[in-house]
Amino acid sequence: MNASRPRKKGRWLIAAALLAAAAGGAYYARAALQPAAGPTVMTSAVRKGTIEETVLATGILKPSKLVAVGAQASGRIIALKVKLGQKLKAGDLVAEIDATTQTNSLRTAEASLANVEAQRVEKEASLQLARTSLDRQKTLIAQNATSKAELDTAQSQVKTIEAQIRALDAQIVAAKVAVETARANLGYTRITAPIDGTVLAIVNQEGQTVNAAQSAPTIIIMGQLDVMNVQAEISEADVVKVKPETEVYFNVLGAPDTKYQAQLDFIEPAPESITSDKAVSGSSSAASSSSSTAAIYYNGIFNVPNPDGVLRTYMTAEVTIVLGKAVDVPVIAATALGARNPDGSYTVQVMGRDGSIETRQVETGLNDKINVEIRSGLKEGERVVTGTLEAGTVTRSTTRRGPPMGL
Repeated sequence: MNASRPRKKGRWLIAAALLAAAAGGAYYARAALQPAAGPTVMTSAVRKGTIEETVLATGILKPSKLVAVGAQASGRIIALKVKLGQKLKAGDLVAEIDATTQTNSLRTAEASLANVEAQRVEKEASLQLARTSLDRQKTLIAQNATSKAELDTAQSQVKTIEAQIRALDAQIVAAKVAVETARANLGYTRITAPIDGTVLAIVNQEGQTVNAAQSAPTIIIMGQLDVMNVQAEISEADVVKVKPETEVYFNVLGAPDTKYQAQLDFIEPAPESITSDKAVSGSSSAASSSSSTAAIYYNGIFNVPNPDGVLRTYMTAEVTIVLGKAVDVPVIAATALGARNPDGSYTVQVMGRDGSIETRQVETGLNDKINVEIRSGLKEGERVVTGTLEAGTVTRSTTRRGPPMGL
């Protein structure tokens, strides 16, 4: 009886091993018969939206009018009548320069004019006397009471004095010009604002001496800040797409959420680097500028109202130039686009409700590199394949089947 127990225990162990082997074989057979799971397909729906095709540019804000107010007279600044940030009207006094030299020059010119005018009065009296003498000689010659030589002398005297008076008239004109010039030079010692505007900088202070002999030294810089001018640098790759009267908007670094709307007024025909061209400057050192690999930018100019004065001189503007805009149109993600066809259409993968995927050709419109306008080939609500998710990596989808992952 004791010998039979080991035999029964061995038979149970063999039976258990056979059952485990059968179960494992069935599991692996069933796993082998099932198809392998395909990659996860990422999709997004065709939806209505607004899309803009734009060009980005960086701009600089400047006053609509920027004027360097200079001195045309040399001398010491004896009074400065303005402060930084002060608003001025055209004609307001800005500064005064010591006018001693200019005042003396005016007095000298006026004296010269008076001298010439006095000489003319004298010659007028001499002319009157000469004409009286001539009349007398004419009477006497008619009576044969004088000689022909005396008559000729009297006529010559009249003509000589008349010529002298004409010369004095010319000298009077020149003297009057000298007086006007001296008076203008005296006026230049009072520097006034040429425009309405704000004092942006004070270059020379009271007590400094300025020399206007070679160039006009700047006293202050003024600008009109109620309207700001934006100079946006447009790259040569984008400038061919941009036209005047195009809609633009921008923001500044200090207020990124505030959008300022405007319209592009003008695109400068040449970049600023043209001033260093050797054909213009005549310098051989500028020859490298024409062959430089530096990027080329063209200034796009537009104005924007600034009634509250928030926009300041030389602020940086992040400018967006709108090439095209479509509102409430069907759009899809740009990543859904496949190859571009010769006719300009694109290939997209569309997922049906049963999970099947078909290839379609679609006609596109505006493309902002994130979304694409669909003009034909898709309907709102349909889902397009934007990529696949395999082993944690998102790739552009080329699969025909697979469980969807909605986006």
